[in-house]
Amino acid sequence: MSTRAIRGAIQVDADSASDIGSSVIELLQEILSVNDLQPEDLISVIFTATPDLTADFPAAAARQIGFGSVPLICASEIDVPGALPRVIRVMLHCETDKRPDEIVHIYLKGAVALRRDLAQ
Repeated sequence: MSTRAIRGAIQVDADSASDIGSSVIELLQEILSVNDLQPEDLISVIFTATPDLTADFPAAAARQIGFGSVPLICASEIDVPGALPRVIRVMLHCETDKRPDEIVHIYLKGAVALRRDLAQ
């Protein structure tokens, strides 16, 4: 087993607790699914949100889907002029047998524009 970091991002439709929550769940479930992971494989998760997302903490949604024992932290992205709005980013640290070239990073909805080289 090796320690790996997996990146991902999703653009949220609106600054509401329900939109933030459903987007975080969608993103995390996709990361876990395509990388063949379970919450118990996770070491920690860092979430960032653009400054226009303030209705809820992304970590709150993660706890709803079994991340209760995983260390989680949220932070605000720097407010860069012209940056894509309403984006939640994640860096997930895990233990896996996958090689670095087998890790799949996930970018959903408008966040695909952030990393076209990694988006599926």
